Amino acid sequence: MDISRTGDVWWKNAVFYCLDVETFQDSNGDGIGDFAGLTRRIDHLAGLGVTCIWLMPFYPTANQDDGYDVTDYYGVDPRLGTLGDLAVFLRTARDRGIRVIADLVVNHTSDQHPWFAAASADRNSPYRDWYVWRDALPPNGSDDLVFPDKENSNWEWHEATSQFYLHRFYRHQPDLNIGNPRVRDEIHKIVGFWLQLGLSGFRVDAVPFLLETQGQDTPPELDLHDWLRDLRSFITRRCGDAVLLGEVNLPYQEVRRFYGDEDGGELNMCLDFNMNQALALSLVREDAGALVHCLRAMPQLHPDDGWAQFARNHDEWSLDKLTEAERQEVFRAFGPKKDMQLFGRGLRRRIPTMLKGNADHIRLVYSLVFALPGAPVLFYGEEIGMAENLDIPGRLSVRSPMQWSDDPNGGFSTAPEDKLSRPQVPSRKWAPGAINVSAQEHEPDAMLTWMQRLIRRRREMPEIAFGEWSFIPFPDAEIFALRYTWNSRSVLLLHNLSKRPSRSQCRPDSAEAWGRLATILGSGPFDLAKDGTLSIDLPAHGTLWLRVRPRVDGGL
Repeated sequence: MDISRTGDVWWKNAVFYCLDVETFQDSNGDGIGDFAGLTRRIDHLAGLGVTCIWLMPFYPTANQDDGYDVTDYYGVDPRLGTLGDLAVFLRTARDRGIRVIADLVVNHTSDQHPWFAAASADRNSPYRDWYVWRDALPPNGSDDLVFPDKENSNWEWHEATSQFYLHRFYRHQPDLNIGNPRVRDEIHKIVGFWLQLGLSGFRVDAVPFLLETQGQDTPPELDLHDWLRDLRSFITRRCGDAVLLGEVNLPYQEVRRFYGDEDGGELNMCLDFNMNQALALSLVREDAGALVHCLRAMPQLHPDDGWAQFARNHDEWSLDKLTEAERQEVFRAFGPKKDMQLFGRGLRRRIPTMLKGNADHIRLVYSLVFALPGAPVLFYGEEIGMAENLDIPGRLSVRSPMQWSDDPNGGFSTAPEDKLSRPQVPSRKWAPGAINVSAQEHEPDAMLTWMQRLIRRRREMPEIAFGEWSFIPFPDAEIFALRYTWNSRSVLLLHNLSKRPSRSQCRPDSAEAWGRLATILGSGPFDLAKDGTLSIDLPAHGTLWLRVRPRVDGGL
């Protein structure tokens, strides 16, 4: 692929930034973030270097699950502003060269959505079969619970109409019946509406649940993967470069199906939960083995498709793919107290607190994420090293207000503290007075400054997005080293997972034909001998990104 074509599949080399409008910036002093406040902060994101903002749900909501219980797919939650405010934000972001995608939450609605109100009022309602109903509780109705701390079944009895309805999440979130063609047509209308207003695509929530047919008396008349392919075709017709980023937390070979198998044509990207969990294990063990094993298992994708790599997302750090022994190993290192864990399978902490504030260790994590095959995804506040607030229940612990300054409420809002939609981080070490954007903007050694540099360097390296990766055969378990080659260009990305310095050497394939090596990011002595032997000396938790320069006239 020529570099001039890389913009056609922009998502492969993008830097995504996920945020919740409600907790980003309050513009009117009511304690709730809004689109006007987000627009005011757009230059922070432009200066950071992100190229695509991922908005968590901003639709009207019953607000029992942080916006993931939608009551209207065609509007903006009045607490966050108006459609006009959203339009101003989208135009301002576009002016700064930033695309915007949003959560598409169509596996379920709120039980307060007008569709469910009509469906639950009368068995003969035209909306009745927009949801999944059963006369008797299925024998496996309590299996595979998403929220075992809150629910004991995936089915809820509806007294008024004497049937059970399906809810794979909370009981107040009844599942839509994707087997109903009218539901599928409505989803087309929803995505078409938001694309027309200026979105560049969607992060599709809970894709495997969206496509399942559990509880349906008769299977749909078409394969639902064919429908997903049709949805992508519809979106491409409406907006040729729109993206579908899927949440598919399944083993790799099952994830592959949601891309459309070898031919592609379904999702453009999937969040890489398998690699994310391998990252956790490698960090704990200070051993690259888990990452190496995961990379070897990673399936090939269509050239236009890609992975989305992340350190933390807006939910718990799910460790469900690990064995019980491995999960307990991670728990002991990163979240030994019960209130740091969730559902017995995940952690409700952010990276800086799990790593006890060790700056080099924290930066190693993000260097690894940015070095993996795919596009990096940041969660708001990661650029400054924000912590979680464990006083906030459940998964919401990592969704405290953004910390802009050491002003009251961290510069997030001028409202009284007790009026904030969510409390600030209370710990003195991690509170806004100690961790904030303003304090780091002009500090050359600050996390924010380093993250800006990391993003800039990653954007300058299309080799990661479009090239072929291979392992660099260092013999030491603590060294994780990748080589990317694309259009005769090569880069080497080296990481020391250990808390001790590491000195090592190896002979990469064809290295004897290389010229000099130029540092892109990180530090540490290195040497390339004439016979192709590469020697490195990485500091503890060290990172070193190198570009291979070709030989000139037979010399270096």
